[in-house]
Amino acid sequence: MKSYRKELWFNIPQRRGLVNITPDVRQAIRESGITEGLCLVNAMHITASVFINDDESGLHRDYERWLEKLAPEKPYEQYDHNGFEDNADAHLKRTIMGREVVVAITDGELDFGPWEQIFYYELDGKRNKRALIKLIGE
Repeated sequence: MKSYRKELWFNIPQRRGLVNITPDVRQAIRESGITEGLCLVNAMHITASVFINDDESGLHRDYERWLEKLAPEKPYEQYDHNGFEDNADAHLKRTIMGREVVVAITDGELDFGPWEQIFYYELDGKRNKRALIKLIGE
């Protein structure tokens, strides 16, 4: 069994932003030489998320509105966590959107359903952060 590890680095200039990382994950699979196995992709920071869904701009705007209703950024003083930082909402949004995804690798490709793509979702940006790609298989 082989394993392969790669980090993707991000510095999103806004507080929140979505990045389709599917091409990066596909590239990592090619680099690894793994044709049958599993692919884990996870955010390495507690104010970022990795998830799978459709790459459709209306849906992306819907995430923003929905998450802001569930965990509004402001007023900052509504959260006990805020004090030194103002990112309590980002922690809550990350819990909702998830930490990681696992996808099967079949014949050297991500074994996706229709329309599925992998996204990195920055929830408290303006600094360097990363996601991990870990592949295992043959």
